[in-house]
Amino acid sequence: MTYHQPIQTTTISPTFRIVVYGCAPDEEALFGSLAPTHSVSLTITPEAVTADNADLARGIRCVSVSHKTPISNDTLLALKRAGVQYVSTRSVGVNHIDVEFATSIGITVGNVAYSPDSVADYTLMLMLMSVRAAKATIRRTDAHDYRPGAVRGRELRDLTVGVVGTGRIGAAVIDRLQGFGCEVLAHDTRARPAAVGIEHVDLDTLVERSDIVTLHARLSEESHHLLDRRRIARMRPGAYVINTGRGALIETPALIAALEEGRLGGAALDVVEGEEGIFYADLRGRELPNAWLARLQEMPNVLVSPHIAYLTDHALADTVENSIINCREFGSRFQHV
Repeated sequence: MTYHQPIQTTTISPTFRIVVYGCAPDEEALFGSLAPTHSVSLTITPEAVTADNADLARGIRCVSVSHKTPISNDTLLALKRAGVQYVSTRSVGVNHIDVEFATSIGITVGNVAYSPDSVADYTLMLMLMSVRAAKATIRRTDAHDYRPGAVRGRELRDLTVGVVGTGRIGAAVIDRLQGFGCEVLAHDTRARPAAVGIEHVDLDTLVERSDIVTLHARLSEESHHLLDRRRIARMRPGAYVINTGRGALIETPALIAALEEGRLGGAALDVVEGEEGIFYADLRGRELPNAWLARLQEMPNVLVSPHIAYLTDHALADTVENSIINCREFGSRFQHV
């Protein structure tokens, strides 16, 4: 369904107003069903927030925005002029917003939490597809070539999996891996409770000992290119890289070089460096503006998906409801003003 005009949805006795930008049809249905429960009235538009449509929020303190489109500082300034004081992004990450700039002009940016199981399940799926060469097999069978591949698959119980980042998602991945009987190594820069039977090691040790390295760290200045050329060179021959975190956690040219040279067994990437403006768009019949992504997709041992590991019905419901709750909680401090 295509929308061209903002849609106004009003509760019976609204006590709080929110503008929802970049709202897909499935999100709109959830916002509409949850609005009465939380006593909110909603102005909903499928358009991403920009300086041109910031006036939709005039006189409204809180807006909810999508993570799919970067939000410029000009847009933040326009929201501020409209009276917005709180931006709730329907995502865990805030890479698409200059939070420091927003804070400097008096706008608070809040993120949401959702079920970690969505990304954890997807991560395990990518691992299993990688070690069984699923992409190459599907390519052959799609071409009606039903012969087995030349390379045998591997079983997780025979492998060592290194989990980088042991927050909610990383911990959920570890919990699932324990059911497969594989050895699990973990690394995190933060002190977190250690899972029973899991060895916590430094990052260099993890990449040297792991057959699969899966990334679940948050992107920051410190974690940018966390898996860089030096660490990729130290990985086990034939190892796999799984990334459902952020694309820039990997130094992409170094990963491509290692794959081309046959030093790594493969990669499965739900996020790719430079994905902005590409993922979530229909680019059929057009040349990709990201040469790294184009090269990765050519490789038979590399799986690429468009940043959808989080996208389940359960996680989406969590995201929408928590965005409403965050706006309500921010607005509650002004209810007696």
